[in-house]
Amino acid sequence: MDTKFNSPKGFGKILDHTFSLSKNHFAQFFTVFLIFIGPIFLLQAFIKLLSGAAFFKGTGEGDFWLEQTIMSYEDTPANIMADFGIGLVSLISIFLYPLAQGAIMLMINHVRKNEEYTLSQVLKEVFPRYGYLLAGSFLFGMITFGLIFVPVFFIVLSGALGAIIHPAVGVILVLLMIIGFIVGVGYLLTRWSFYFGPVVLGEEPLGLSKSWKMTKNRVWVLFGLYLVFFLIISSISYSVEISFAILLGNSVFVTLITGVTTLFTSMIFSVGYSVMYFDLKLRNEAEDLKDLINEYNVRP
Repeated sequence: MDTKFNSPKGFGKILDHTFSLSKNHFAQFFTVFLIFIGPIFLLQAFIKLLSGAAFFKGTGEGDFWLEQTIMSYEDTPANIMADFGIGLVSLISIFLYPLAQGAIMLMINHVRKNEEYTLSQVLKEVFPRYGYLLAGSFLFGMITFGLIFVPVFFIVLSGALGAIIHPAVGVILVLLMIIGFIVGVGYLLTRWSFYFGPVVLGEEPLGLSKSWKMTKNRVWVLFGLYLVFFLIISSISYSVEISFAILLGNSVFVTLITGVTTLFTSMIFSVGYSVMYFDLKLRNEAEDLKDLINEYNVRP
């Protein structure tokens, strides 16, 4: 077993292990996302090119370079069919992402056991679990939608009713409910979010119950890690996208660069998620072993 997987890790060590694995196995991990998600961005770029967008640099009306670049977004003609095609292609990625995430997790599982593996071998392992992965992801998505939509509806309604009494009452009530919403929804989604690991490893068909059990003593650490990964990924994505958009405007090349950046950041998150899961798995197995020992000791 890889020695870094031998002991439970704290906040910083999980981040360090994530970036270490991403660096050491970059080619294999990135290839997985290139195979499954890469064609999505190529199709989006092709549709955008057919809609009339410039390939390398979009330009619009204006006297200066920056003004022309900014106006390239305004001067691009609206194309409902192109927008629909890009949206439809984006929707397909929802069905492909579980395969990419599953392949990454299986690769890391081989790494932690010091086992040799090939990409074709990993793909053969992940495809038989695809139906369960898709079902688990759909169920988690429905739970997420319900946990977000229902509270937001009541927050808006409560804010409107509070504002009738007094505007300050409405604002305070909404702020308090938003804080409660973030804490409550963050807690529940974190508890259920590790359903994916048990499914891809064939331990449970859906994995929600095991995720709930595994996360009971680590919720806020995991929530904090999710937040850090979100900030890192957002910083990389927005800095690259905005930089190239300012330089090249609304062009197909910018769409391709954005796609490659998304592949990279998705890979980092998938590796981080896998490291977090295997750390939970190690802690949970140690806890189960401790319970068995205690049960054995109390027997007459």
